[in-house]
Amino acid sequence: MTRFADWDAVVAFAMSLPDTAMAPYYGTPSPKVNGKAFVSPGREAGSFHVPAPHDEKEILLETDPGTFWQTDHYRGWPGLLVRYGSADPERVARAITRAWWDKASKTQRKAFGDRP
Repeated sequence: MTRFADWDAVVAFAMSLPDTAMAPYYGTPSPKVNGKAFVSPGREAGSFHVPAPHDEKEILLETDPGTFWQTDHYRGWPGLLVRYGSADPERVARAITRAWWDKASKTQRKAFGDRP
């Protein structure tokens, strides 16, 4: 099963997370929780953007550069690009879910459970 083959697949997964709604983010509809985008189309063809704390970002970039990458635009920023069609869709799903959890309220986090 190939997941995250395109933006529509990313949106479908993101919308399955609690209290998520589509709303404009820099002019493009993106999944948000509490009015905060946790995934967006990104600026590079064939990839989307997901926020990630700097320490996690570095681990993802080092351990799976075929999936997770950045351009100069994202250097020093707590987020990275994710290529569509990753060979490890579970890892991509975890990165998206963590980004959701990081933007969720304390009440939403408590209802969801521990950070993935």
